Amino acid sequence: MVLLSPDLWAEKIFVDSWTPGSAGVRAVVEPATGDRLGAIGLAAPEDVVRASARAAAAQREWAVAAPAERAAVLRRAGQLFEQYADEIQDWLVREAGSIRMKAAVETDGAATECFEASALPTHPMGHVLPSNEPHWSFSRRRPVGVVSVIAPFNFPLILSIRSVAPALALGNAVLLKPDPRTAVSGGVVLARIFQEAGLPHGLLSLLPGGADIGEAVVTAPEVSVVSFTGSTKAGRLVGRAASEHLKRVHLELGGNSALVVLPGADLAKAASAGAFGSFGHQGQICMTTGRHLVHQSLHDDYVALLAEKASNLPIGNPATEQVALGPVIDSGQRDRIHDLVNRTVSAGATLAAGGRFQDLFYSPTVLSAVTPEMPAYAEEVFGPVAPVVPFGSVDDAIKLAADSPYGLSLGILGDVGLAMTVADAVPAGIVHINEQTVGDEAHAPFGGTRGSGTGARFGGAEANIEAFTEIQWLTVRSEIAPYPF
Repeated sequence: MVLLSPDLWAEKIFVDSWTPGSAGVRAVVEPATGDRLGAIGLAAPEDVVRASARAAAAQREWAVAAPAERAAVLRRAGQLFEQYADEIQDWLVREAGSIRMKAAVETDGAATECFEASALPTHPMGHVLPSNEPHWSFSRRRPVGVVSVIAPFNFPLILSIRSVAPALALGNAVLLKPDPRTAVSGGVVLARIFQEAGLPHGLLSLLPGGADIGEAVVTAPEVSVVSFTGSTKAGRLVGRAASEHLKRVHLELGGNSALVVLPGADLAKAASAGAFGSFGHQGQICMTTGRHLVHQSLHDDYVALLAEKASNLPIGNPATEQVALGPVIDSGQRDRIHDLVNRTVSAGATLAAGGRFQDLFYSPTVLSAVTPEMPAYAEEVFGPVAPVVPFGSVDDAIKLAADSPYGLSLGILGDVGLAMTVADAVPAGIVHINEQTVGDEAHAPFGGTRGSGTGARFGGAEANIEAFTEIQWLTVRSEIAPYPF
């Protein structure tokens, strides 16, 4: 069987079955070549209304299904991700511009997310509470009902499945809105996997589209929780719309993560870590190392080593070549990257490497003589750009690292004692000592603070149960209580 045969999904959305969307179609384009890979259907708001009503009806039966039934579907989904990994990776390479290693991280991660979620149906879901009344008193976790998942283009599979899998496992239905630029990797794949895994009809709908569909899946009356991953700007809009409709919203947003290189750190290993943190997947990762803070005793050598690595990393079409970097997602993203680099150089920074592009291939770029107010340092670039700033003391490093509107990930390289001092002083949802800033595991809590989101609402049983269930108070007496009326 071919899991992703276009005969099934071409020019369609998924609501109960594959059906034409009411908003027409959109071409699926390979960013490396500009070739047309196919076409997806686009949803209209009326499709969301239909899907949401169907989801609410299906969810009521799913919520009371035996835990073993829900667990079996999630385990089967994980097995299918493993079985069809090569086919799915081909789409991630061509549609999302992923190198093969990154695509494999996504398929492996998707399988793991499903296996982790398969344990949720039998996880303890409440507590026995003490009471002053002669009754039993319990708090118990109940499914929220219908969950909307809005996912971005950069890790389309992982950033969809990490919400879809636990939400389904905990007895909810899901409306999935992937980024239309990666609607196959981040949408069609999930719909097909859960079809084949035996998920009952109506519990997962695929609704590609633009901002109007984003608004519709937030405001649909049946939706109780919105799980959003994307830019801080878009997240603020989603949060505002959700709050106006009294919906609970979980936001995992942008970042401008700092990598602190302490005095005495191994220079070669530090430059390798910094290159991976800034240039992996073309810098299109929320946890990308956006700021390199390097002790002044190492700064010049670090810049030289990082620039050497940047100049020698192979760039090209990951579908046909062994490369370290593929294309960025589209021309709008490329032009924004280039504008930030140019404005930073115009402000006085030195271009130590890169700063060029051909088509959608942007060369790994290193900027030195950077100051904190310069654009490529102060803003999230979301591209393969490494601004380097020196610091004199650990206190200086802490001030620089903390001076950001974001608070997602922090990497610290060098002496562990000094690193712990930095880790305790810098607000961040994730801290890695002697690792770069990019890292994720299905069972670990994931999320940021401040402009990076609303905290750890992804990863691990505790975070997922909090995200996709509500607490209910339940009391039980052996007979009807007496009252004074």
